[in-house]
Amino acid sequence: MFKNVISKRAVIYPLLMLSTMWFGYFLQMQGFFQSCFGAIIPLLPEGLLGVITSPLLHGNIDHIIGNSIPIAALMFLLYQFYPLVANKVFIIGWLATGLLVWLLPPIDILTGEYMYTCTIGASGVVYVLAFFLFFSGVFKWNTKLLTISMLVVLYYGSLIWGMLPEELFYNMQEPSKISWQAHLSGAVVGSIIAFAFKNVGEKKKKFIWEFPNYYSEKDDKLWQEYKENHPEDFMELPYKKKDDIWDHLDELRKR
Repeated sequence: MFKNVISKRAVIYPLLMLSTMWFGYFLQMQGFFQSCFGAIIPLLPEGLLGVITSPLLHGNIDHIIGNSIPIAALMFLLYQFYPLVANKVFIIGWLATGLLVWLLPPIDILTGEYMYTCTIGASGVVYVLAFFLFFSGVFKWNTKLLTISMLVVLYYGSLIWGMLPEELFYNMQEPSKISWQAHLSGAVVGSIIAFAFKNVGEKKKKFIWEFPNYYSEKDDKLWQEYKENHPEDFMELPYKKKDDIWDHLDELRKR
C-alpha cells in the first residue's frame, strides 16, 4: 500500500540532490572550488560555470543544512504531485535562475556601486520550487494541489522577505552575504514555469453536480433498479374525487 501512495521518484530524486550537494561541500572542504571557482559571478564569462555548479556549493555547514531541509521537502512535493513536469521544472528552474542571477548587475542597493560578487548555494532552486508549487496549485485551481499551495505558504511563506536586500531592514557595516538576487530570480522563474505548465498534468476536477441540469432520472442507475425491484410503489393510487361544496349544500342548511 505504501508503494502505491508514495512515488519512488519523490524519494529517490531528493536523496540524489542532497547527496550531490553534500558531496560538493565535501570537495570544498578538501580544497576544491576555492575562491570564486564554481560560483556565479555576474556579467563575467568565468562566472557562467556557476549557473550549473553554484547550487551544489555552500559557504559553511549552517548554509548547506539550511538549504538541505527545504530542498528535500519541496522536491518531494514536486515529484509526488507533479510527476509529468517535475524534471522539466527542476532542470529549467535550476538553469534559468542561475542565468538570470548572472545577468543581473551586482549593484549595492544603497550606494549604487558595482560589487564583485560570488553567488553559491541552492537557495535559488528552493525559491523556484516553492513558488512553482504555490502558483501551480492556484493556476490549476485543483483542491488537492491547492492544499499543497497552502502547505508551502504555511511553512515557507517567510521566504518572501528573502527577495529583498537585508540592507533595507538592518544597519549593516558591510554588504550582506545573502543573495537576494538569487532568491528573486528563483521566485520569478518558478512563477513563470507554473503559468507555462498550468494546462499540463492534473487539472481541476469538475463534478457532475457542477453542470447545469445535470440530473437525469434515466441515468440514475440506483433509482432505475429501485423502480424495477419495487413496482408496487409506483402503481397509480385510487383517484379520490374532489369534494364540491354545492353537493353538501342541503347538509349545511340543516346545521
